[in-house]
Formats: sequence, C-alpha cells, structure tokens
Amino acid sequence: MPEETIRVLVADDHPVYRDGLAVLLGSIPGIDVAGTAADGAQAVEYASDLQPDVVVMDVRMPGLDGIEATRRIVADSPHIGVLVLTMSEEDATLFAAMQAGARGYLLKGAGQEEIVRAITAVAHGEAIFGPAVALRVAEFFQGVASAGDPVFPQLTPREREVLSLVAAGRSNSQIALALQVSPKTVRNNVSNIFAKLHVADRAEAIVRARDAGLGR
Repeated sequence: MPEETIRVLVADDHPVYRDGLAVLLGSIPGIDVAGTAADGAQAVEYASDLQPDVVVMDVRMPGLDGIEATRRIVADSPHIGVLVLTMSEEDATLFAAMQAGARGYLLKGAGQEEIVRAITAVAHGEAIFGPAVALRVAEFFQGVASAGDPVFPQLTPREREVLSLVAAGRSNSQIALALQVSPKTVRNNVSNIFAKLHVADRAEAIVRARDAGLGR
C-alpha cells in the first residue's frame, strides 16, 4: 500500500530559493508542493486555504515575518506542522520559533536529504532540529540550569536540563531530540523529577520550575 502523500507549502521571500526549493521538493516521491508564498501574510492565507500537512517557513520576510506567521497558522490549524528553514543562527530566533509552535528548525545550509527527512518527521507530528541547532538548545538549557547556585539541588544536572525543557513547554519527544537521548531516558528522568519534587503531574512540575526561574 503506497504511503500517503505529504502536501507542502513553501514560504520564502526570495523567489530563486523559493521556486528552486519547490521544484526540488516536487521531484521527491511522496511530496506534493501545494503552493508557494512570498511573505508571512500569504503563508497564513494559503495555509488556511490549502490546508497543507507542512509549511516550510522562512523567518525574515517583509511585512508579517515567519515567526508571527507560524503563530497564526498553528493557532488556526494546529494539525499543520511548521518547519522553519532559515539563514538565522541566532538563539533568539530559534527559541521564538519554538514558542510560536514550530515543530522543526533547520538552517538553509541543510542538504536535500536532511530537509526531506525533517518534512517527513514534522508531517508525522514529530519535532526535529538540525544537529547544530539541537546542540545549541541543549547548551542553552544546560547554561540556564548551571548558572549560579543550582535550583532544586536534589536533582542531577541532567534532570535539571529536562525540567528546564519541560517548563518551556516541550514534549518528551522534543526533549529527546534536543538532548539527543532516547524518549525512554526522558520518561525516566521525568518520573525521577516528579518523585524528587513531590509533584503529582507535569503541570505541577512546570509551576514549580517556572517559579524557580526555569523555562523562561
């Protein structure tokens, strides 16, 4: 039985890159380019009209930027996955995209295979980051957890990293990708955190962590 086709919307303000990517993706079996958008406003409009499975979104576009476009698309159609594909290596842009609801973040230097793999993962509800991006996410939260006197000293450094990501609203699968560990390891860490903090569930852990300054 053939795999279901993934419908993709490409949003980028550079016509050569946008059209080139659309042609490239359109040549991949199992991917159908439903449309292209030249800016964030078009991306929001076309996503609503076309209902693609994945929007491949640039960040820096005129008018409505890719971050706000992502936020609006996810709010209007939560089932649509947004994969940010950008030149920006800034941490602020990366975390803004994550907070806006993007499921993936790749730099434009990514190869065809990596982009197609990311689109496929996002279409199936997974979160994915390029290797360099995932490392920066892990380093960022490790820095937050280790700065000054550690909060929750009863937790191990890794458990504090996991708690920081939980407090930031990341799912177990997203945390596993960010820290480059298995989902089972994350589940074990989360269980240990609940026991050590004497909390009943994820929501209570998030409240405790944010009160302590984590995940912001």
